[in-house]
Amino acid sequence: MAEKTPESMNREWLYQLRVNLRDEVAGAARAGNSHPDLGPLAAVLDRHGAVLRCQYDAFAGYCAEAERQGVGKFPLYAWTKATIEDPDKKAKYVKSFTLYVDGDEVYDKAKADALEAELRQLVGGPAVADMAKHDTNPANNPQPPKRYRS
Repeated sequence: MAEKTPESMNREWLYQLRVNLRDEVAGAARAGNSHPDLGPLAAVLDRHGAVLRCQYDAFAGYCAEAERQGVGKFPLYAWTKATIEDPDKKAKYVKSFTLYVDGDEVYDKAKADALEAELRQLVGGPAVADMAKHDTNPANNPQPPKRYRS
């Protein structure tokens, strides 16, 4: 068995792109409505089999599911619930969208890089305020504050 090097281990992480949309278009994107400024973004997403998912709506969906099934089965419930109930955080997350590719929330580096390269041209334009790429490496992801850990 070959020894894993830091470089080969990095290739095992999956990736996710997120975009923050401008106020003028975020509501339309969140509702699934068309808006002239969303046209170029929609074209890029179509080419990559990608769709937008509003982070606030995803958080609210997680909380609703936890409440249906029992919050004890959902370790991030309290933290997520506090987030969606905070007006400042809500204002942030209703404009933040996760990009799902081929139905997946996280995807391989090649897919993420190709999508990112095309999206980069839209950042700063009338629809996309900024963009970020995240990976599944736990060291790079926020952990719940101590008050929300069980």
